Amino acid sequence: MGDGSKRGLKRLIDAFFYSMAGFKAAWKNEEAFRQEVMAGIILVPAGFLLGTTGTQRALLLLSYFIIPLVELLNTAVEATVDRVGMEKHELSGRAKDIGSASVFLSICIAAIVWLLVVYERFL
Repeated sequence: MGDGSKRGLKRLIDAFFYSMAGFKAAWKNEEAFRQEVMAGIILVPAGFLLGTTGTQRALLLLSYFIIPLVELLNTAVEATVDRVGMEKHELSGRAKDIGSASVFLSICIAAIVWLLVVYERFL
């Protein structure tokens, strides 16, 4: 990982490759992340088609992209907890449960946005 001494373009290039490694690791190790990305194959084009204004399209797309974003953060929390120790511990379980709750909340946010846009458009 970065040593803090890199600056400018070199730091940006390295950060890009670290990010790509993170996406690759999530894709390889997290079924939920794969499912969310696969859903995006349908939802991203649907967001462009369903939204009738730039604001609606932005809300639809951003509410979808929040889901894999939060999933990545949850995965990072889980990996950190597992790195610290695999034994059962109340705080480890709490951290993982809270991470899971954040993913659930992101899905609820997206569902509300999509339902409201569909309602506004068709009803």
